[in-house]
Amino acid sequence: MESFRFKFPYRVGVADINYGGHVANSAVLNIFQDARIGYLAEFGPYSEVDLGGCGLIMPEAHVYFRAEMFLGDEIQIGVCCKELKRSSFVLIYRIERSGLLTAEGETPLICFDYQAHKPCRMPKEFRQALLRFDPL
Repeated sequence: MESFRFKFPYRVGVADINYGGHVANSAVLNIFQDARIGYLAEFGPYSEVDLGGCGLIMPEAHVYFRAEMFLGDEIQIGVCCKELKRSSFVLIYRIERSGLLTAEGETPLICFDYQAHKPCRMPKEFRQALLRFDPL
């Protein structure tokens, strides 16, 4: 977790639990999203729908489960940028409970013009703010 400048605390709630009594697959993606929203807000007035001229779209997501998580667990999610291109970037995530790795993953994110319904170039100010906060 040391390599992650941004860390997001989270307490596993009842809505995160599946019939097996542990955190559901879909809940991990929601946890990633909560952490991603916090990450974007950390270095500017940014959100998934407003990067200063466009929003984001996620074409795929990868989750790797390493250990179970349970109701009431206090977990910490690390988020950082792994790759930056003209119109996209990749965020990686690490979830730990008391120092134990429980899940990790990554989400490619594409800058998207929701009015034109097509990908677009990343806003310059967002790119600069991202690189200042999380140098690659």
